[in-house]
Amino acid sequence: MPGRIHVFYSGRVQGVGFRFTAQDTARDLGILGWVRNLSDGRVELIAEAEEPVLKNFLARIEQDFKDYLRHSDVHREQSTGEFTGFGIRF
Repeated sequence: MPGRIHVFYSGRVQGVGFRFTAQDTARDLGILGWVRNLSDGRVELIAEAEEPVLKNFLARIEQDFKDYLRHSDVHREQSTGEFTGFGIRF
């Protein structure tokens, strides 16, 4: 059964290719959802996939941006099945 994560990343996460890397990684792993910058400097991300895939995704994001991330606030939610791909929202 698919899971869903709703994540808020803080640190130096804007202007470093975070959204594009998250999109590429999500597409590589078959994850559905979206990522966007927030006006307060954080990045928000919603992703749906099987739990092991979501864990891999989070680990890859944290590894790719370990020098920029200060905090990640991960909320587990119930999958809605509303997404057909993974994109960047503006």
